[in-house]
Amino acid sequence: MEFEIKRQEYVNRTYRIPKELADRLSQVAQQEDISVNELVVQSCEFALDNLKKESR
Repeated sequence: MEFEIKRQEYVNRTYRIPKELADRLSQVAQQEDISVNELVVQSCEFALDNLKKESR
């Protein structure tokens, strides 16, 4: 098996979220020892992957 380097492409976007949500994200990210960015990415992916079928 060969080692393959995989690159993820990222883009910069600006979103406004409620302060309370930002605080919760920061708290969870700190508890889980991950970046807030990674937590937001994982949370968005999970939400999109688990949308109700009639919402798609």
